[in-house]
Amino acid sequence: MSADTNQHQKATVAIKKMSRVSGVTIIQCVELVPLGKSTPDFTRKPMATTIQEGKKAVLKAMVSGTPPPTVTWERNKGDVKDTEKYKTRYDARAREHILEIPNVKLAHADTYKCFATNEYGKAFCTATLNVTEGGLQKKGQAGNGQTQDFRKMLKKTVVVTRKKQLPPQKEGEIDPKLWELLISAPKKNYEKICLDFGVTDFRWLLKRLNQMKKEREDEQAKVVEKLENVKQIEVKPNGRAEFSLDMKLWDPNSTITLYKDGKLVPYGDDENSKHILKKSGTKYIFSIRDPEPEDAGFYQVDVDDANVLTTDFQVPSVEFIDMIKDAKAVESEDAIFQCVLSTPLNGITWLKQDSSLEQGEKYEITVSEDKLTHTLRVKDCNMADNDKYYAIAGITSSSASLTVEADPDGKKRHKGTKTGDQNDLNKLELEQQAMLQKEKDRLEAARKAQAEKDAADAAARAALGDGSSDGSGGKTDGDKGDGENNKNLLGDGGHESKKGDEDDKKKKRIRSGPSIPHTGTDRGVQFVSGLSDTNANVGERAELSCKLSSDTSKGCWYKNGKKLTNEDGVTIVKDGACHRLIIECCKKDDTAVYRFEAEGRKSEATLNIQDPPKIDSDALGEFTNAVIVKAGETAEWKLPFSGGCPMNIQWYKDDDELLPAVNVKIETSDTESRLRLTKCQRKDSGEIKIKIKNEYGITEATSKLVVVDKPTPPQGPVDIVESAVTSIEFKWKPPKHSGGYPITNYIIERQQVGRNKWSKLGEISGIDPRYKDSDVDPGRRYCYRIRAKNAEGISDYLQTEDMAAGVLRYPGTPTAPKMVSAFKDCITLSWSPPCDTGGTKIVGYNLEKNKKGTNYWSLVNQGGPITATKYAVKDIFEGAAYEFRVSAINLSGAGDPSIPSDTIIARDPMKAPGKVTDLKLTSSDYTTFSLAWIKPKEVRGVADEAHGYYVEVRLLECLEWTRCNSLPITRTSYTVVGLKAMASYWVRVIATNYGGDGEPQSFDNYLIAMPPPVRPKFKDKNMKTFVVVRSGNTVHLNINFEASPLPEVSWLKDGMPVSKHVTITNSDKGSQMLIPTSERSDTGIYTIFIKNLVGQESVNVEIRVTDDPKPPGPVELDQNIPGTVTLSWSPSPDEKRDDRLHYMISKRDSFKRSWRTVADNLFNNKFTFVNILPGWEYNFRVFAKNDMGLSAPSESPKFEIKKEKEKFKVNRPETKSLDLESPPSFLVPLKRRTAPQGYESHMSCAVKGNPAPRVTWYYNNINLNTNTNYHIKNVCGVCSLLILRAYAKDNGEYKVIIENKLGRAECSMILNVRE
Repeated sequence: MSADTNQHQKATVAIKKMSRVSGVTIIQCVELVPLGKSTPDFTRKPMATTIQEGKKAVLKAMVSGTPPPTVTWERNKGDVKDTEKYKTRYDARAREHILEIPNVKLAHADTYKCFATNEYGKAFCTATLNVTEGGLQKKGQAGNGQTQDFRKMLKKTVVVTRKKQLPPQKEGEIDPKLWELLISAPKKNYEKICLDFGVTDFRWLLKRLNQMKKEREDEQAKVVEKLENVKQIEVKPNGRAEFSLDMKLWDPNSTITLYKDGKLVPYGDDENSKHILKKSGTKYIFSIRDPEPEDAGFYQVDVDDANVLTTDFQVPSVEFIDMIKDAKAVESEDAIFQCVLSTPLNGITWLKQDSSLEQGEKYEITVSEDKLTHTLRVKDCNMADNDKYYAIAGITSSSASLTVEADPDGKKRHKGTKTGDQNDLNKLELEQQAMLQKEKDRLEAARKAQAEKDAADAAARAALGDGSSDGSGGKTDGDKGDGENNKNLLGDGGHESKKGDEDDKKKKRIRSGPSIPHTGTDRGVQFVSGLSDTNANVGERAELSCKLSSDTSKGCWYKNGKKLTNEDGVTIVKDGACHRLIIECCKKDDTAVYRFEAEGRKSEATLNIQDPPKIDSDALGEFTNAVIVKAGETAEWKLPFSGGCPMNIQWYKDDDELLPAVNVKIETSDTESRLRLTKCQRKDSGEIKIKIKNEYGITEATSKLVVVDKPTPPQGPVDIVESAVTSIEFKWKPPKHSGGYPITNYIIERQQVGRNKWSKLGEISGIDPRYKDSDVDPGRRYCYRIRAKNAEGISDYLQTEDMAAGVLRYPGTPTAPKMVSAFKDCITLSWSPPCDTGGTKIVGYNLEKNKKGTNYWSLVNQGGPITATKYAVKDIFEGAAYEFRVSAINLSGAGDPSIPSDTIIARDPMKAPGKVTDLKLTSSDYTTFSLAWIKPKEVRGVADEAHGYYVEVRLLECLEWTRCNSLPITRTSYTVVGLKAMASYWVRVIATNYGGDGEPQSFDNYLIAMPPPVRPKFKDKNMKTFVVVRSGNTVHLNINFEASPLPEVSWLKDGMPVSKHVTITNSDKGSQMLIPTSERSDTGIYTIFIKNLVGQESVNVEIRVTDDPKPPGPVELDQNIPGTVTLSWSPSPDEKRDDRLHYMISKRDSFKRSWRTVADNLFNNKFTFVNILPGWEYNFRVFAKNDMGLSAPSESPKFEIKKEKEKFKVNRPETKSLDLESPPSFLVPLKRRTAPQGYESHMSCAVKGNPAPRVTWYYNNINLNTNTNYHIKNVCGVCSLLILRAYAKDNGEYKVIIENKLGRAECSMILNVRE
């Protein structure tokens, strides 16, 4: 393959990969990444930033990849190529790619993208830059020398009251609001919250959710010491919506802010505030007084910059069609409350004394399939359940009382027991449901009757022309609507609903109370509802209204301070306490501030008259007519309009804006716009649209351009419908473009393959693009040309491939027959026709059968082909098993048969089996359950014999069952594998046969994937409890245990948790402690605790980390008493670091020239020798000794007590020198020994040699001289080895090797330790 080909493949491959960093997308552009190379990725992506205008903004990113990727930056609205405004650099020390904006403007607020690219792919992510207005900008404006109106400046000052917005939901991704709600919500609410967002399975969200929760908790930990008991927003019976949390702040002066949909919401601590915060100790309660639909939104509570609570307040438009009714129940019976809503809801809130009721053992909450009927069942009632219960849907509520009466019989009548009360309970429930359904039907009939009556009244008023409608789309003060049975949350009782005018809420900004306060001592008349700002269009009707507290009070209307009367072109209406000002046909000069005054009370509002674009209806009708031109001609549109200036005119063709060009001419004036398209082509056909826009609105008009021309050629491919011996039938597709006129005819020409002449066969209708040529010769091949014809002309031709006449083509195979029904004397089958018909029609089918166990296929339809795709086979024997196959037949003959059907037994349908019995758990471990059961009994006419079984499991927190075996098993035992350790599962077994699946049989309680309980215990009987390790070496402890369920394992060092450099690895069978490089500070007693539900156990292991000791200091000799000498020496430097360090002293005198140990286990720095003989020379050595061995010796000076006596001279004859040196040998060898277990064992031998031989002991060829577990001595040639306690591990061969410069000798023996 060439290099160009490789390069082409690299450019076309695009494989999307996941990144470890959320929000990062990786696209791999090669199929395989070479070894040692990698695609780019972000190790740290740029973070969203909010910065004040005029300051420097910085975005930082860290990337990885081999080869190192190239980093570039982009933004959504514009580019970052201006090096003065945008500076990019790379910080090699911090390995960060940086984008800097030195002087941030409001226009820089945007979404920025960071790209990392190398030859194997690219990675990109986004970050949002938010810019807030700076406070210094106002100072700059003040320096222009102009007089400043500070009141206007205060109105225009922008106060930053907006929280950082959540990113918008991207297609195919989870809504960011869902993540925020799940972070603050308890686990029990996950399912409900996810259901509101259309997420039915939230298990795959949990991993990322836990990570986001940990990040949020880290943020909260900076300002909050403790956060718990977070409760989502709920509407309470007192009419307030509340949400709360328990929070302890690090700084009591921290700022607590409340946001709704990202905007700051002011709150107070008094009862008259709309939003209220009450604090009691560490409990914070936020409430919304008199909630309305406008209060619905996404609420967030922040402490400083950390979010601590997020909740979603939803106010659905819903009413109670049927309220909950008072209920009575006898002790131990169930009570039912039920209501019917006007709008389907997933769930409503049930309350009892301000406390929410949840699904559980006491309360059962159910919702009907249409989600209109909601039911609360209070189980096993007792006297404590006497109370008032509330059902709250949105901001509407209903209440009822429950009365529990004492049981007169004194017998407990629990639901589900077989005491004779079950039928009474079922009957009571059915009667209550029937009564509720009857009440629902009655209310629905009343609603329809009321609607018909209202419609008739409205028609009558319209006929009389009484003008009772206010024209605003809302309701007058007299309207009550259909929701009069709903309880108003602002009240304290009854069933009245508070309904607002929906259209007025969209247009008006409601002002509560009078805008100008009254300062008199007598309050007098009050405004129940004041005036509201209103917008109206020129020529339309406008109305301002208010309502006073008194029906008799009169008032006056003012326009910009001027009093109004009916003679000023307005209509003033007083309807009891309601006062209205009506302007029938608004004009531009009606824009003003209107005020209504009554008895010193005032309320004012602004009426804004708008002039949106308008189009005359006649001109619009003419414009919408299609413009039809021939190819090459000019098409023209013009449209007059009116409206307030300035106007923005835009022309579009098929939603693409048209701009002036060579073939596009646009002329626009203040009252008209004209479009001219020259030299139109067929491709220019389409929709033409004009969009007229000003500050008050926008209007559009649509027309159509049709460019007529001759049609394009017919479209292929040409499909052969039928190819018989004497005819060929084929079809094609109509032209892509008809030329603006319908296709009238198709012209057909034919050429015989091998000849040059084309002959015209004629013209056919343009309705059906199909032709059958009946004048063909068998075995010859033909080619055809097809042309389309319309009113403008004839198209170019479409030429077909060669077609053969008279060629036998058999059909393909149908699908395998499927059983429709089976009885002992009839089996009904069905199948689907073949995809390949062989070029001709299917005239029928042949059906064959085969009796199971034979190889003979017999034809079923002896009387001729089967014309349908369904057939009943009656030539069968009861109880016999059959297979069937089918073949299709066309004009050429029968095709190949289909694959055989499944085996079908001729017998009557079976009944499904019953439940299995005696289902039990025989054994279990961390990944498996072993089950056993007894086959269900057969009951004639009710349950037939079971032929197999299915085993199903589901996790405790899941709702879906998982089938463990895809095919039924015949045995009555099964082992479920692949379970999660310590997970809880529901398990059930289903019996099955040919009649279907029976009812499942499950355990009464869930099962836990774990072995039978076992108390923790350690398995190693010979566990080392004391370990000595040289400093710098690895410490490795492996402790084996057994326990069930899996225990909690913890390690302590001297009663404290182990250090971080100690690695602990736990498994189900043991625990391992590893110190890679030990230090002296690691010395101590290590304790391992293992604990589970059954009990706990622990064991201690002492670890001593030490090193070869350093020698003691200089040795000094002192003779205080004759015949004695006292040795003293400076301590070894290791004495303070090693509490087990001690000293050993060896001595050599002039009589015996060998060194021998005279003192050991000395923990002080002084020792006194006695029996010092005069005239002998003494030498001493002092060793430091610890668990690792001996240090180098510190030698004393030579010590001697001179013997004073007379000189004695002996004349000795000359003697010859004797050579006393001899090779080593054994005087007494080692002897075989047998020692009892647990007692000491002693072995010895006698050796000789000159010089004194060096003695070395071995056990199974392992040197024992440095092993502190053995006590070895060598005194005057008698060598001994002492084992303090002998065990079976000490069995083996012991060997002594002696050697000097003259030779070497060895001796061995076998030690047996008996039990």
